[in-house]
Amino acid sequence: MQKITPFLWFDTQAEEAANFYTSVFKNSRVVSITRYSSAGPGPEGSVMSAIFELEGMTFYALNGGPMYKFNPAISLFIDCKSQEEIDELWDKLTADGGKPNRCGWLVDKFGVSWQVVPSQLGQLLGDKDPQRAGRVGAALMKMDKLIIKDLQDAYDGK
Repeated sequence: MQKITPFLWFDTQAEEAANFYTSVFKNSRVVSITRYSSAGPGPEGSVMSAIFELEGMTFYALNGGPMYKFNPAISLFIDCKSQEEIDELWDKLTADGGKPNRCGWLVDKFGVSWQVVPSQLGQLLGDKDPQRAGRVGAALMKMDKLIIKDLQDAYDGK
């Protein structure tokens, strides 16, 4: 088991979320589902937690009730190798009630924030030439879903 595991608190959707996320990412699986016993606090037999893996990383999801909600202060960052990967993940994660946001961020239907980002973005933004990096930053601020070609064009001054 990895040393640090993201722990996601859901109201009642832990199993649904685990199934959804494992359908979005190719190398993924639901590891286990745990149900409440008669000791509660949830209804006996209802899902208490789900453990799942996405691209080799383990996540723990708990049905803990409505006391806590997700917010963008914590997000899951996805390093994408191509525009096709960005498009596919963006479309899947914004489906069924997800909402796009600026700069490659989105909130999925469960309220979890994600960043869908091309691998080369850090290099483009970190260029030693402040003009190039600035153009990329300005282009980035105008986008919801990130478009690699548009970021590269901004870098190249096109």
